[in-house]
Amino acid sequence: MLPQLLVKLVAFAGLASSASLKQVSNFGSNPTGVQMYIYVPDKLAASPAVIVALHPCGGSAQGWYSQTKLPSYADQLGFILIYAGTTKMSNCWDVQNPASLTHNGGGDAGGIVSMVKYTLEQYKGDASKVFVMGGSSGAMMTNVMAGSYPDVFEAGAAFSGTPHACFAGAPSATPMSPNQTCAQGQIKHTAQEWGNFVRNSYPGYTGRRPRMQIFHGNADGLVRPECAHQALTQWANVLGLSLTKSNSGVPSAAYTQEVYGDGTQLQGFFGQGVGHIAPVNEPVMLKFFGLTT
Repeated sequence: MLPQLLVKLVAFAGLASSASLKQVSNFGSNPTGVQMYIYVPDKLAASPAVIVALHPCGGSAQGWYSQTKLPSYADQLGFILIYAGTTKMSNCWDVQNPASLTHNGGGDAGGIVSMVKYTLEQYKGDASKVFVMGGSSGAMMTNVMAGSYPDVFEAGAAFSGTPHACFAGAPSATPMSPNQTCAQGQIKHTAQEWGNFVRNSYPGYTGRRPRMQIFHGNADGLVRPECAHQALTQWANVLGLSLTKSNSGVPSAAYTQEVYGDGTQLQGFFGQGVGHIAPVNEPVMLKFFGLTT
């Protein structure tokens, strides 16, 4: 009797720890050959939410998986994590590519949307609870995904990124690119012009737009904090919001929170003395996404 009990306990332990990051090869249209990795927790929620997590330049899907605490939150809350990966352009996302900046235009963005569709179908996910987040180049791509595919993403969180289409027309979007005017916050547009970049990515679209959080360090010299202010200006224009208040010490002593409207659609966070990349704040992000209370 004891040996049989031990066998059952070992089997149960194996099941309890079976969740791991796994690569998916055939997930649909993939114009630029981006990689898909997925983390499905052992205790999956009914109609689970899906979060797309996008790595920085020089990074990888596997690296970004280990650089945040999102997998542990997935274990607790039962949502699915998609870790997309690119191996081109110094592992930076094609945020300058007209294809990614156009709804159904292809590019890296087209492959990422295929990953979402595959996951929703395979795991009976909730299409109204699809989110995107990323750091640096991944944050830039977060704004691109929200701008080009408002019909796919409910909300996004960008950590040290640039506005949607800020790199448009550039030959590349890496720290080694000759033209760094976007990342240095030197491109000047009116709020309406910034908003038009988003609207022009999906002409004729009249549906709801993604809610957004923008995080940035005020000591960031690689992607200047002005880029975050520009992104907030862009999304405020798209969402029809204005800055209503600033809260010092939120979510922690180094940060100031900028609230637009009632704060449910757009928030900014600027960290004094914080460099590149602003640390991912999972509790604040997941609460904004509506996955925690």
